[in-house]
Amino acid sequence: MSAMLLALFLVFGQLSLMAVGGANAVVPEMLRMVVNEHGWMTAAEFTALFAIAQSAPGPNVLIASLVGWQMASLPGAAISLIGICGPSSILSFYVAKLWQRFRDYRLCHAIQRGFAPLSIGLVLGGAWLLAGIANTGWSAWLLCAVSALIAWRTSLHPLWLLGAGAVTGLLGWV
Repeated sequence: MSAMLLALFLVFGQLSLMAVGGANAVVPEMLRMVVNEHGWMTAAEFTALFAIAQSAPGPNVLIASLVGWQMASLPGAAISLIGICGPSSILSFYVAKLWQRFRDYRLCHAIQRGFAPLSIGLVLGGAWLLAGIANTGWSAWLLCAVSALIAWRTSLHPLWLLGAGAVTGLLGWV
């Protein structure tokens, strides 16, 4: 059990330091490590846990807790959560202190502008990967594209989009 807990901490600790833009940014790497490298679960199981994590209120790091729970019950969930939050929180604390000192430098502004597209690209890459695993057909891709377009171009609350997606699923259209 302690070997599993250490492995969970190391996996999620590494992911924590790569999570530019939040936990969703490292979903492809998380899937690769959890499914391919360690063989802890199948891609379908990971995708199901990700869907549960995204449907629940709260932070996106819930996926780490669910993977930990699946592997080692409550201690696994706790260690995975500490792993995904701890290292990046400590790093953020010290970087923020340093950032305050140099915030008016042009390099800081350039770094800040560069992180936005990087974060968006990482999140979109994860979405593309998970959608491919779900493999539900063209109607699901269309629903996803239309929902993304509406979310991007309007101020419609995301719950309306979630509700519309649920209705299309209940009607058997997706």
